[in-house]
Amino acid sequence: MSRSPTISFIGAGNMASGIIGGMLDNGYQASDIWVSAPDDSHLQSVRKRFGVSVTTDNRHCAEQADIVVLAVKPQVMAEVCRNIAPVVQNTRPLMVSIAAGLTADTLDSWLGGGLPLVRVMPNTPSLVGKGAAGLFANNQVSQAHREAVQAMFQSIGSALWVEDENLLHSVTALSGSGPAYFFLMLEALEAAATEAGIEPETARALAIQTMAGAAEMAARSDDDPGQLKRNVMSPGGTTERAIHTFEDGGLRDLVKKAYAAAYDRSGEMSKELADKQ
Repeated sequence: MSRSPTISFIGAGNMASGIIGGMLDNGYQASDIWVSAPDDSHLQSVRKRFGVSVTTDNRHCAEQADIVVLAVKPQVMAEVCRNIAPVVQNTRPLMVSIAAGLTADTLDSWLGGGLPLVRVMPNTPSLVGKGAAGLFANNQVSQAHREAVQAMFQSIGSALWVEDENLLHSVTALSGSGPAYFFLMLEALEAAATEAGIEPETARALAIQTMAGAAEMAARSDDDPGQLKRNVMSPGGTTERAIHTFEDGGLRDLVKKAYAAAYDRSGEMSKELADKQ
């Protein structure tokens, strides 16, 4: 893929729009992007917003592409894949799925078999250019394909490969569900500060900036999180007492249990989706 690839999105929801917006902000050309969806009025708003080509015909959309991004809900994926299978079997594009739970083998079978396919587990901060995506490639995917997909998803955050597809369940439990974990902490901190007398708007602003600042420090530092935590703590001080309260309350075990619950549910959902198709 020495030239700029033509990329088609089957599906025009929030995640597809977030990816397209990030790509355009990072040097991709609107003329190289196609989007299909059943609702023409929605497609016209996408066309007006991004300047991309749109169509209600999934087959026509797929036919244009070097890379086809499957961005529809898992529940309709089988129907969509089977519909475009004759086209992609002829044109042999790189297929990219952002649908949770559906394995590479399952998707490839619906597409007629033998296609290069990458599964991507993005997360909601991708919508603001701060995503964290896990990527898995099947055996048909070349190094050039890997580089093309990684570049796409780095336009909306970070994109890291796993070599075992089952690890995407781990990615789901970490970065896929993870934003909600931090929102829960944000919610709890805001409530505690408000009860202590700080105005809710002030409490939220301070909590958000504290969370963002801590994340930026972790990203820039060579220290591990444990050392960064110790850097904030003074012997006998306020932070030390708070951290001891968290530890005594079993926070680590609770996080481990929550992570395991998300991991297990990811596996269950994958099986449920496969059984329903």
